[in-house]
Amino acid sequence: MSSARLHPNYTAVWLWLLALLGVGLAASLLPGGRVVALAVVFATAFVKALLVALNFMHLRFETKTLGWIAVTPLAIATLLVFVLLPDGFAVAKKTDDSKKVAPAAASKH
Repeated sequence: MSSARLHPNYTAVWLWLLALLGVGLAASLLPGGRVVALAVVFATAFVKALLVALNFMHLRFETKTLGWIAVTPLAIATLLVFVLLPDGFAVAKKTDDSKKVAPAAASKH
């Protein structure tokens, strides 16, 4: 194996991260509104996280088993978000005014 295969080109990865940062910042200028801008920002964030994990955390050079170990918590966290998300949108039930207890009158001394 060559030495270039064992070490990522950090300068190239940094330039890619910088370019993706520029794309994310320019996303607000795209036509299509907020939905398109958010989609671009999330896509670039995903690619940047992938670049960092593969190159700076050296996951590209590890075995497949270690890769699955790194991905498993992400899958569990995603599952938990979707399982718990409905609770966040639950509407708080308000007590009916007729069922409220009137405050006690102030006592006189």
